[in-house]
Amino acid sequence: MKAAILEQLGASPKYKDFPTPEPKSDDEIVLEVKAAAVKNLDKLRASGTHYASYTSLPVVVGMDGVGVLNDGTRVYAQGLTGMLAEKALIHREQYTLIPDHLDNYTAAALPNAVLGSAMALKIRGKMKPGQNVLINGATGVTGLLAVQIAKFYGANKVFTTGRNEGSLQKTITLGADQTVSLKQNDEAIIEQLKNLHKAHPIDLVIDYVWGKPIELIISALKGGGLHNFTHKTRIVTVGSMAGETINLSSGVLRSSAIEILGSGFGSLSQKDLKMLSQDILPELFQLAADGKLQMELVVESIKDIESLWTKKIAAGKRLVIAIE
Repeated sequence: MKAAILEQLGASPKYKDFPTPEPKSDDEIVLEVKAAAVKNLDKLRASGTHYASYTSLPVVVGMDGVGVLNDGTRVYAQGLTGMLAEKALIHREQYTLIPDHLDNYTAAALPNAVLGSAMALKIRGKMKPGQNVLINGATGVTGLLAVQIAKFYGANKVFTTGRNEGSLQKTITLGADQTVSLKQNDEAIIEQLKNLHKAHPIDLVIDYVWGKPIELIISALKGGGLHNFTHKTRIVTVGSMAGETINLSSGVLRSSAIEILGSGFGSLSQKDLKMLSQDILPELFQLAADGKLQMELVVESIKDIESLWTKKIAAGKRLVIAIE
C-alpha cells in the first residue's frame, strides 16, 4: 500500500510503499482510509521532541482519520497503526459513525478540535447554560470551534481574545459577543477584561495560549482582599502557545474564587473518552452535517505529504490529507 512514511525523526514523511497491516487478533479490523487531518501532535511525535515520539522506524504517521469498513460503513477512528495510509488497523468496537451528509474531510478535521473545545467546556469546565465564557486565544482552529460549541451549549455571553485581528473578528460572525485584542498594552487589556467581568461576570475561561495572556486575565479576575467577595471563575488550560510557565502568587488564589485546571488526554478518564466517542462526537458530527458548525480546511493529496508537512497553514485552518 501507499502511505506517509517517517524514516527519520525530525524529517518529513515521504509518500512510499509500505506493508499493508494485518489484524493480529479478533479485536482488530482493517479500515480503508479516506482522509486524515495533520495536527500539531502528529508533527511533534514525528519530530522526536514529544514524550510520545515514535520509537521504531520506519513508521506510518497519523493518529486518527476517516475511512470505510468492509461493509461500506463510514467511520472516524483512532488508528492502531498509522492513519496516513491507504489501509490502517482500528479497534473493532472503538469508532464513531459519520452522518450521511457530512463529508470525509470535515469529519477527519473535527475530532481533534472537539477534544480541545467541547471536552474543555463540558467535561473539565462543567459549563452550564446561561454562563459567561471567555476564550483566550480563540483565533486558531480549536478556538474558533470553541466559540460555536459554547453557544451551542447555551452560553449567555462569549468573549474572545487573540492577536490575529482578522480571525478575532471572525469569532464575532461565529457567535462571540465581544473581542479583546492581545495587541494592546497590558493595562488596556486588563482594564477591558475588568469591565467585561463587571458587566457580565465570567464563569469559565478556556485558555489556548497560557503565558503572559493568562497572567493578564488572572490579574483582571483576581480578588481585592478582605471582605471583597469575588465571582467564582474556573480556568481550563488547553494549550501553551505563549509559554509553558506563568508567575502566579499564592495570594492571588487565596484572595480569589479562581480555580485552575487543565484539559488534555492525561486529564481525561476512560469514561470521559467514551463519552467523547459515543455522545459528544456524534452530536457535533450531526451539527456539522446540518451546516451549524464551521471549519476552514485545506485539503491536499497524500502524494504531496513531504512538502505539505512543513507548509505553513493560515491561522484558523486545518490541513486534511485526502488518501487516493
